[in-house]
Amino acid sequence: MNTRATVAEPVFTTFSDAVTLRTQARRQFIDLTELVAERVRRSGIRDGLVLVQSHHTTAAVVVNENEPLLLGDFERLFDRLCPADAPYDHDDMARRIDAAEEERPNGASHCRCVLLGVSQALHVSGGVLQVGRWQRLLLVELDGPRSRTLSVVVLGGARS
Repeated sequence: MNTRATVAEPVFTTFSDAVTLRTQARRQFIDLTELVAERVRRSGIRDGLVLVQSHHTTAAVVVNENEPLLLGDFERLFDRLCPADAPYDHDDMARRIDAAEEERPNGASHCRCVLLGVSQALHVSGGVLQVGRWQRLLLVELDGPRSRTLSVVVLGGARS
């Protein structure tokens, strides 16, 4: 007699969500780790990736420590690399053909964002967001306060 056990194979699936946040300050660090971990849990995906993307060119997504002194160090680094008072062509509204009437000068914010990036991909294993002991997923507001939208996409294998 030949019998075979049936084993449920993982099924590739995706889960996506849009998240809107309101930032409170011109520059701000917002810890997204628990929000994203909750999306991973809701997704039902056991093993795969979670992708987090800002829909803005002046709001970045990074992985680092959420430690106040370090965040202050980052702020000073931003000021050294892309000083707010430096001359940015983007801030010359008279030369810009596409500038909205309510637009404020924010060339420094765009330059800072291009250095940081707008998305991160993190591993999911056993249905849990995988981050190191000190790692946190942070939204870095560079031109607030504003309403910000993020995409969270979890993809990978779920048990059928």
